[in-house]
Amino acid sequence: MKPAWDKLMAAYKDHKTTLVADVDCTAGGKSLCETVGVEGFPTIKYGDPSDLEDYQGGRDFDELKKFADGLGPLCSPKNLDLCSGEKKKQIEEYMAMDVKKLEELVSSKEAEMKKISSDFDKFVEGLQKQYEEANKKKDEGVKAIKEAGLGLAKAVRASLKSGKDEL
Repeated sequence: MKPAWDKLMAAYKDHKTTLVADVDCTAGGKSLCETVGVEGFPTIKYGDPSDLEDYQGGRDFDELKKFADGLGPLCSPKNLDLCSGEKKKQIEEYMAMDVKKLEELVSSKEAEMKKISSDFDKFVEGLQKQYEEANKKKDEGVKAIKEAGLGLAKAVRASLKSGKDEL
């Protein structure tokens, strides 16, 4: 993916509204990566720098370029003209809030998202444990059936069939 990404960065080098860049999350960019929620590599993020989204599309140049071509300025306090009436109203409500109240709201919503993610992780761990237990039970059952003589029964059956065909 790196060559495709480098080619995309070159294509957008001097773009007025779209930044395509990379960050080394193992070195100097580690704190930035933690701030924006990079959990694995490679991770592609897009959108408002204060609320980046995870990119889920293709990783070759053509797919990346197609996606990047559709990017541009988003609805935000700095770009109200790009907002729907509903989003403008929501921004106005947030702008009218006390900074402390807004911080509490953001913290509360981030905590909700963290809990949802944590609940999902616990659910997946439970599924993994169930899978491992079921797989072990299956393997033990198959082994027991084979050890109880299935192979010999198949051999005898084949022998009997071949003997009948010769008659």
